[in-house]
Amino acid sequence: MKIAFALLTLVLLAPIAGAYAQLGNGDSPFERNFGDVKFLDAYFGTLDNKVEVTPGDKNVPFTVVFANVGSQDITGIKGQLLMPMGFSSADGKGALIYANSDAEAEAGKHFSLTFFVNIDKNTSIQQFPATVKLDYSRLRESGARNSFFDFNFKVTGESILNLKADLPFLTSLKNNAVTVEITNTGTAPLANVKVVLQNSQFQSDRSTTLTNLENVVFDQNEWDIGTINAQSAKKFAFSVYVPENVKTETLHTPLKVTYYNAHGDKTEDTRTVDFYINGLIDAKIYDIKVIDIGGKQTIIGDIINEGNISALFSFVTLEPLDGSNIRKTTQFIDELETDSPVPFNIPVEFDGEPKYGDHKIKITVRYKDDVRQEHTVSEIATVTLKDLTKKPEPTPMDFAPGIIVLAILGIGGYIAYKKIKQKRQAKTDSET
Repeated sequence: MKIAFALLTLVLLAPIAGAYAQLGNGDSPFERNFGDVKFLDAYFGTLDNKVEVTPGDKNVPFTVVFANVGSQDITGIKGQLLMPMGFSSADGKGALIYANSDAEAEAGKHFSLTFFVNIDKNTSIQQFPATVKLDYSRLRESGARNSFFDFNFKVTGESILNLKADLPFLTSLKNNAVTVEITNTGTAPLANVKVVLQNSQFQSDRSTTLTNLENVVFDQNEWDIGTINAQSAKKFAFSVYVPENVKTETLHTPLKVTYYNAHGDKTEDTRTVDFYINGLIDAKIYDIKVIDIGGKQTIIGDIINEGNISALFSFVTLEPLDGSNIRKTTQFIDELETDSPVPFNIPVEFDGEPKYGDHKIKITVRYKDDVRQEHTVSEIATVTLKDLTKKPEPTPMDFAPGIIVLAILGIGGYIAYKKIKQKRQAKTDSET
């Protein structure tokens, strides 16, 4: 009986003895080895600043974040990064990708290692696997420890934001229709894009304004654009009224653009869209008619600029319409000053035999503004031309001057005759 009990005891204790043999001397069978370091995240950028990357980028920071979940501080932290084909060390192809940290990682705190890598230009924008080996030592403990972590990372692509106006010229004293194009020339999308007009923008010292939007009226100040995919663009439109005092200068329009980048991080960027403010040139053509100057029929009229700035390099053109054979003629009239009528007179010439009577014509004034953009204004009129070489048929009124002269001469002769007769009669009476 005693022998049987002893054999049973040996059989039950054998597994425990084997466990102790696997753990080694001093190890407890109840110890759970969860590790001192836990992997948290890996991305391109530094600890506090994720960056978007695109194939072909060089010397890009790649950060792996860990947490010291052990009960002791760790030191002597070094890392080696293993990445797939298409990625290499910034030190050159074939070089190992190393990083180290001189700082200690306190228990319960996170820490990071930043590696520097090159991305091949043929690498795809997608997710990739990688492995990092971490070497470290516990404080107050001799010997080094190491851990291996497998994880995935992503080549995000890079979003590149640009804003520009379709037509960067506005005119004072009027409402201007404005269209702004927002483009993404990068390789990653801009998600949930919103644009907000900033009424003012200041330098860092908060003392000097960088914009001149005072008294400029916008019909809206916020736009929801949505997502702008890589290599694409979207537009938004609004109206602007520019007062008279903002002319011949640049209008700075700051716009705050908010979007989510390829990392999913909310990003704010203020861009300024510039407009050049033209003065208003409001040219009108008045009083087109025909007069006779020195026996030559001449078409005349006035051009009035009702704007707030002079028009430059102005020309006036007479053009025949609807079968008129008046010769097309252009004259240079120089500047069109504001509130000062500028007359024009164009002698009439014909292509071929003269045709008299009604002629339909168009008067066009061509001029340039202060940024040398050309503009035109036209007016259509009907003028009547006469044949000045043809003598008109005589009328009774044409003989009136001759009749009056003859009448005057006749009256004068009668009066003279009466006087002579009276003198002769007086002489005869005195002789008798």
